[in-house]
Amino acid sequence: MSLEVSTVSAPSQSQKASLSSLLASRNGKRPREHVSAVELQEAAIQLLNSNQNLSDLLLEVGQQSPKFGKFSLYWDAGEKDAPDRCLVQKTGTSFLLSELQRQSEELGVPVGVLSVRVVLDRVLEITTPAEKDEDHTLLSPVQRTQLCVLLQSTRELLSAGTFSPRLLWQEYWKTQPRLEVVYHLHAENILALEDLLESDDRVRIWLVKQLQALCGLAHAQEEEEEGEVRQKILSAIMCALVRAGFEEAQVTASASRKFSQRCHSVLDDMLSWLLDSVNPSQGPLEQGKAAAEAWVRVFEVSLSHASVLGEALRRFCTRSLTHILTHCPRLKVSDAIAMQSNWTFAKTNPLLTSLFCKLCVLFSVEELLSHLQQVLESHEVNWQHVLCCLSTLLVYHSDAQHCLKEMLSRLLSTAFEAYDLESMITAFLLARQGALEGPTVFPSYSDWFKLAFGGASGYHGNSKKSLVFLLKFLSDLVPFDPPQYLKVHILHPPYVPAKHRSLLQEYVSLAKTRLADLKVSVEEMGLYEDVSGAAETVQPQHQAQQDVEKAVSLFESTGKISAMVMEASIFRRPYFLSRFLPALLTPRVLPVKADARMNFIEALRRADKIPAAVYSSYTESCQSETQRQQSGVEGPVEGSEALLAVLRAQLQELRRLLSSGAKQGDVSAQLARVSDTLSEVSPEPLEEKEVGHAAVQLHTGAPSSSELHTKVVNALLRSFCQCLLDASRVSPPSRQGAWAAQFVKLLLGHRRLLAALLHRLWDLLPNQGHSLGAAHVLGLAALLVQLHAAGPQCPMVLPPSSSSCSSSSSSSSSSSESCRPLPVSEALSAVLPTHTADHMNFSLRFCVAAVSYGLCSSPPQEQQPVPSSLYKKLLYLVPRLVPEARVEPERGAGRGAGRGQEEGVSAGAGEDAEEQWHRLTDPNITLTKSVLELWRCESFCSLRKLPEYLLSFPEWLSLELRVQRSQDALSDPQRLEYEQWVCEQLYLPSAVEEGGCGADMRRACTAILEAIMDTSASAQPWQQGPEATAPHTDTCLPDVLCRLQEMVCELQMTERLQSAGEADARFLFDVVARRCFKAPDSQSLSSTLSLQQTLHAWNRVVLALPAVCLIPVRSEGARKTLDCQPLMEHVNQYQRKACSPAGLLPYHLTAHFLRGIVGASVCCERPAAAINRAVSEMNQHCPLLLASVGRWWAGLCPVLASQWSRLSDGDALPERLQLLVHCHSWARRWVRGDTGGAAVPSAPPLLLAACLRQQWSSRPDASQGTGAEKLAQLQQQQHRPVLVFLLFFCITDLLNAYLSPQGAESVMQAQKQCCEILPLLVDSADWLQLFHSQTAEQGQYLSATNMSTEENNRLMPLAFYSLVPCLDAAVLNWAVRAPGFLYTAAVSYCKLLQLFLDGQTPPPQPEVSPQQVDVSQVLSKAQQTLLKIITLSPSGCLTHKQRSELGALCGALDPEVAATLTMQLSPPDLGPAFSQELDFL
Repeated sequence: MSLEVSTVSAPSQSQKASLSSLLASRNGKRPREHVSAVELQEAAIQLLNSNQNLSDLLLEVGQQSPKFGKFSLYWDAGEKDAPDRCLVQKTGTSFLLSELQRQSEELGVPVGVLSVRVVLDRVLEITTPAEKDEDHTLLSPVQRTQLCVLLQSTRELLSAGTFSPRLLWQEYWKTQPRLEVVYHLHAENILALEDLLESDDRVRIWLVKQLQALCGLAHAQEEEEEGEVRQKILSAIMCALVRAGFEEAQVTASASRKFSQRCHSVLDDMLSWLLDSVNPSQGPLEQGKAAAEAWVRVFEVSLSHASVLGEALRRFCTRSLTHILTHCPRLKVSDAIAMQSNWTFAKTNPLLTSLFCKLCVLFSVEELLSHLQQVLESHEVNWQHVLCCLSTLLVYHSDAQHCLKEMLSRLLSTAFEAYDLESMITAFLLARQGALEGPTVFPSYSDWFKLAFGGASGYHGNSKKSLVFLLKFLSDLVPFDPPQYLKVHILHPPYVPAKHRSLLQEYVSLAKTRLADLKVSVEEMGLYEDVSGAAETVQPQHQAQQDVEKAVSLFESTGKISAMVMEASIFRRPYFLSRFLPALLTPRVLPVKADARMNFIEALRRADKIPAAVYSSYTESCQSETQRQQSGVEGPVEGSEALLAVLRAQLQELRRLLSSGAKQGDVSAQLARVSDTLSEVSPEPLEEKEVGHAAVQLHTGAPSSSELHTKVVNALLRSFCQCLLDASRVSPPSRQGAWAAQFVKLLLGHRRLLAALLHRLWDLLPNQGHSLGAAHVLGLAALLVQLHAAGPQCPMVLPPSSSSCSSSSSSSSSSSESCRPLPVSEALSAVLPTHTADHMNFSLRFCVAAVSYGLCSSPPQEQQPVPSSLYKKLLYLVPRLVPEARVEPERGAGRGAGRGQEEGVSAGAGEDAEEQWHRLTDPNITLTKSVLELWRCESFCSLRKLPEYLLSFPEWLSLELRVQRSQDALSDPQRLEYEQWVCEQLYLPSAVEEGGCGADMRRACTAILEAIMDTSASAQPWQQGPEATAPHTDTCLPDVLCRLQEMVCELQMTERLQSAGEADARFLFDVVARRCFKAPDSQSLSSTLSLQQTLHAWNRVVLALPAVCLIPVRSEGARKTLDCQPLMEHVNQYQRKACSPAGLLPYHLTAHFLRGIVGASVCCERPAAAINRAVSEMNQHCPLLLASVGRWWAGLCPVLASQWSRLSDGDALPERLQLLVHCHSWARRWVRGDTGGAAVPSAPPLLLAACLRQQWSSRPDASQGTGAEKLAQLQQQQHRPVLVFLLFFCITDLLNAYLSPQGAESVMQAQKQCCEILPLLVDSADWLQLFHSQTAEQGQYLSATNMSTEENNRLMPLAFYSLVPCLDAAVLNWAVRAPGFLYTAAVSYCKLLQLFLDGQTPPPQPEVSPQQVDVSQVLSKAQQTLLKIITLSPSGCLTHKQRSELGALCGALDPEVAATLTMQLSPPDLGPAFSQELDFL
């Protein structure tokens, strides 16, 4: 207590004394004066009464509490001093009460009144603001401390019953009360805020003003302590008002209801003030922004305050939402229709969206939409607030879309049942608002409109009255509807029955008139205009640019001009000429190689759609543009840097939110703002929503996007990688929320930017992937996984080769597979390079990151968390690069076992995935360790049980065959060890259902053979980077061939040992048979090329295998024989069709087949007899192989003789092989003219002719002819077939010269040789059989047709009329006498004419020698020759059946020839008139 020491001391002590006297007085103890207790008490009371101050006494009593400032230091002496403190406090309070009682007796007033007066005076004294203090709302820290001390003493008085709070407020209200004083009175439980509001209605007005003033103190430069005090006061008052106004207590009493209404009124007034502050039309936004933020922040604190019951909070939030939705309903529905596009989430004041979020947090989406519908039905609403609230719900709640669709369905059903316009307009406004937020939040307006009214099952389809109601409603909207919605209604009108089409036409006319008034003519509407209603009206020039890009994309993917472009050039010519062509013909620097745009322009020019003057001006402008850019003149895009700056700032804010662990709603809101900025960067979507999710066409070479789009894409990719890394520092992907999926949905809503992003990834992964850092690899891998997770929402991708494939008629399955659209994940994973060590390392990092992210970010029950293509590539790379992974400690977790664990991935699998993600992002853990941990992870191993995640043996072979041996990560011994492990331990024992071979060696060999053929026949032309240019000679094909050789040898040995010498190699022929059977059109060039490519690949593999494996050995009882049937069928069906030149197998293939026969013969008891039988079967069933043996015998003889000598211990050649030696020797002597009277060998005529042909072609003077004088010796009847087959070989050379001309000499030489042989045969009909189809009439010459290609057989009529016109008259006279000559000539002429009509004759060569016979001239000579033959032929040379057949053929193709046949060869009884008419011939 403030007691004065001087009152206690003696009067003499007030005088000054020296230091020595004071010290001297301490030497002895002063004697104590004997005073009684009564005297001492009276002295003390006299002392107190003489110097007491009640105000100071109140402070001193309050200071005894240990919770105020510096006074707590004195009282904080530990628990042992607690009784002393209580004693002191009680003593102080007793002093205060005794003094109040004494003064109240002296003044004659009650103690309570005196205590109120004393406290109020002290309060006013403490809270009186200083003159320099401009702000009187809050107390200073010193004042706040003193006030708290005073109120502590006041609480003691209140506890003693000597203080009246109500009287204090009555007296304080007469002054100028301050809100903070009231707050402290409320906080100290002295004066409740509820009592203040209940006392006087004026308190409500005063409280609102005080709250607004307190909020107005908020500013950016305020101190932290001051802001905390302000928010504490606001929160406490808010809680008190909510508790007093919304908790159910004594609701029946009228006074309580009135009191609650006052609390409601205060809260409503503050909410109205807040809404007015965030409304830009009420004034500058910045003036009230800080104040509004202070009150908005109160909502979040109050909702979590423990002093308010949950039900009271829900009632408060419901009332507040209703108040917001109905605040100042000044806008009409027509205003909402016109202004709705400005009320999207991104354009709404963030404070308003934050307020919506805080008020809606206690409710589900269904409850909120139900309340919204209830407010719309029962109140006049503020449409801006209603629609902004809906946008906030859609952005922050992923399930709001489904709930809104159900709500719209109910509204439309109600509207058409009761013909309620309010429900109708509500549904349209809400649907349009959802569409404005983009496709990631809600379907487009056009999709919703078509779904609701586009079919007969729509809401309006049940009656005419409903239809009239809908059209009347749409007509009423026309004066207010923005143009984009009118376009939706015109281009996608509601379904109307045919009998009511006039009603729809009335609306369409009205809408078009409105568009014309808005200067948005229907003629100016784009060809592929975005009519979703989600964007503002696009300017015509911008819309035309969008149409051009869409048209070029369609032309590139289809190879044809779009039908809409062709129609526009005719029916919408003003738009086509004034908008479309100027946008298409924008001057630019033309690339060296024509791109899709140039090809499209050229196609339009050829179709006469571009005026010549316009095209000429375009080419000149392009040249000028090239010169301008070469001079360095460049102009930046206006406003692009500003847009990029805004986008980067928004992406940086997104990164900050993720790194701080912000709520999902805040992240979604930020992504919505990013989407709005991207809409400004690319305001017109490239694709039209109604066309569907068209595939994105990828390009190679020049970039397909603008520089601005490239910068935006780079910013988006960089931001995604940074955000993923920052979010992963806070939590693993499984607990990061849906921000990554929403980021991808954001990209899917901007198709042009998505296409540019896919192009960037398409180029980045194969070309620059190995140089990417760890953060970029993680981010890009996660992005690819999220694109995969988007499923059908993500468009398909057309690789660069697809445009060419689409216009090609290729029938190969590989081509069709490479041309089909691919999912994004599959297309991008296909270009991940794996051919060199560096690229394998990058692909391993990328795939590990993608699989780890997919496993960690997906729930355990999801079946496809990661792209299967990346998973398979990881299955290929890990065992190859990490040998430790080849040992599977748990067979059940890997391939082929673990079927007992069918309960799926356990909860521990998710934990393993999270741990794997932590290891992957830890820089201290090596890649090898992360890979091994992932390889053994339970969730990773469980995916192998799914069929789509199995890496089959053919898939492994396809990847292995693309590895570049010179730059492989493995050495040759390491590669050998790895491939043997894969073949023998991994795939050979595995079941077929698991991608293996089921312990079937033949299946494994078949898989390797087909993989080699696929690799050589289906190289992807769209491969990027070094992998596309890797030489085919530097692959792992030799290594894989070695594995095939090992398996084939083992298979042959095993089968022959198990079957006592038998071995079946039909599977080698079955492979090529299956592949060649797929060609549907044998006459098409593509089918022929595909067959040749297939056979070339098959021959390449077969020649590397032991020849003996091609000839099976079968048992016929106890005897073993060679089964040459598969080989001969293969040659007849496939090799024959791909021979080049026709009619002759290559030497190496012929030698391989013959060595196989000789080698397999040792398995028989009589090898020589087996060989003889095989050669005899060739003559009967495989003439092509026999003829090829005869042609190549000079080289085959030493090879086969050496082989037979080794196998038979020096025995003589078998009889049939010895016959080949004799035939070859005879032919050599015959050509030299040294016959010596030697007889012709008794060999097949085909073989003799082949030997003769080989000897003549090998002579130095072969161009001089065949030597007719020598061939005349073979004119005897028994040797005439030799001449016929020799003629056939010469005709084959002639057709080969036509098909692949080497100049005039080759054609003339072959023609001369034929003409030397032909006179020797014209007197018989044998040679005519060569020109017949495969019929029984050919007899022994059927083998000639069976050994030639189908194209040569088809061109035999060309050969006929290339030879017959060269015959002299005498020979021709002899020829016409031969039976069937006229019939053969007429049929050949008709077939030749049909060949020309079908365009199947050899095409003209660009450089034809003047001496060479032009194929196109053969037809004209053929007609003249045939007419001459008809005149020379006797009348009875044709049978009635032949005459009828020729009349039908010639009558359809050449009526002149048909008439000549009829007149010349008709029966003679037709009269003299016909004879006179035929004299002109």
